[in-house]
Amino acid sequence: MTIDEVIEFLGESDNVSILTHRSPDGDTLGCGFALCGYLRNCGKKANVLNADGFPARFSFLYEGYEKQEFEEKCVIAVDIATESLLGAELSDYSDKIDLCIDHHISNTGYAKKTFCDPDASAACLVLYEILKKAGAHIDSDIAKCLYTGIATDTGCFKFQNTTPKAHIAAAELMEYGIGTERLNRLLFDIKSKGRIKAEQFAVSKMEFFYGDTLAIIAVTNEMINEYGIDRTELDGFASIPIQVEGVKIGMTVKESDKEENTFKISVRTDGVDASAFCSLFGGGGHIRASGCSICGSLDEVKKKLIEAAKDFV
Repeated sequence: MTIDEVIEFLGESDNVSILTHRSPDGDTLGCGFALCGYLRNCGKKANVLNADGFPARFSFLYEGYEKQEFEEKCVIAVDIATESLLGAELSDYSDKIDLCIDHHISNTGYAKKTFCDPDASAACLVLYEILKKAGAHIDSDIAKCLYTGIATDTGCFKFQNTTPKAHIAAAELMEYGIGTERLNRLLFDIKSKGRIKAEQFAVSKMEFFYGDTLAIIAVTNEMINEYGIDRTELDGFASIPIQVEGVKIGMTVKESDKEENTFKISVRTDGVDASAFCSLFGGGGHIRASGCSICGSLDEVKKKLIEAAKDFV
């Protein structure tokens, strides 16, 4: 679709369910609630759905949000590259998605219509361009959502995917008085005591391979229970291994709490195509930040990852 066709589609749509991906991050939720706010401001009905619920750490995105009752007529997915990321609770929507708004180069084209800009730093940046082109009224709540998605998907503007457009959009959104100092502290600085202890434990158990160019940390359900961690606090774990000097591939292997013998792998890289690596296991994402899921015991999963990584480091 062209951006004008997306604007026309949104103008003709009502009673909209907006799908966000499982294990939600700031970009999928920011995009979802920003789109919901825009549609509701236009006098339409819309809800945001997520298979895992809305994490408390992102509660500022949905302050005052209440689910509306309506007969669903349209389904839009945001920041979802493939149907498998919907999660079990939303899996029935896999063949019912009318429009996907995304920025992943690995988008599979599963929706009936797709608007994807793989050069965009975040799905929220894609949506921001749509709303600007549409001449939409962007209030402070929408601006806060959009800024959150751009900031989190660029790692507070540190990641390789950070572009001049991302900086310009963030600057424009700051003009809405969204309190970026508070937002950035909530998004990037504040951690629970349990999270800090879990980080200490994970770092102490970090493993290195191939001349210290590959680093892996494991997060098990036993660790999560022991330290009383809210699973939504684990998002930042993915960036820990790649912070080590000399590491080209950093992996976080996180045990699923819903699927037995299944681990979610988050990959961050320096000079290595993370999406190509994760595609070996049916996953994907961005060049420097991607993910996949692998079944097996922790030792079996790590063995597969280490073996596959030898062709990338």
